Amino acid sequence: MGDEKPHQCPFCGAKKDFIKDGSEAKPVVNEAIEVNEKERENLMKTLELEVHANAIYLCMANKTDKYEIKAMYKRLAKVELEHAVIVTKVLKIDKPAEVSVTCADTDNENFDATIDLEDNASNLYAQFAQEAENANLKKFWGALKIVEKEHTDLIKNYL
Repeated sequence: MGDEKPHQCPFCGAKKDFIKDGSEAKPVVNEAIEVNEKERENLMKTLELEVHANAIYLCMANKTDKYEIKAMYKRLAKVELEHAVIVTKVLKIDKPAEVSVTCADTDNENFDATIDLEDNASNLYAQFAQEAENANLKKFWGALKIVEKEHTDLIKNYL
């Protein structure tokens, strides 16, 4: 819709540079990706992290009374879920069961937990991108690293 690419993918949060026109688009999930054992291990860690992040952000959304914070956490939860879905498609596995989580009762404690979670994810994805042999997985983790860093910045800017 429109003549210009969006600044970010509304589903996964990837930057404009990763968004291609229909004829150029080659989504990672549509490519036949052979993964080695290390990449499979890192994809499973990614899936675990993203499923956990989805659950924790939904918990945080339910703990706040402020509409804008609730909306922010719900959007973050959707983005993290999309990351998890991409991993399940790459690995050709079913979505794992939802996880049970707890979160703090205050916004400030949840903001701190969000920064820790996102910083950890961004650092891990940078490592996974370096370890990957498959070019598509390098791109995938490189994009995730950027998106997760932006989540940290979102919270820091809110503060």
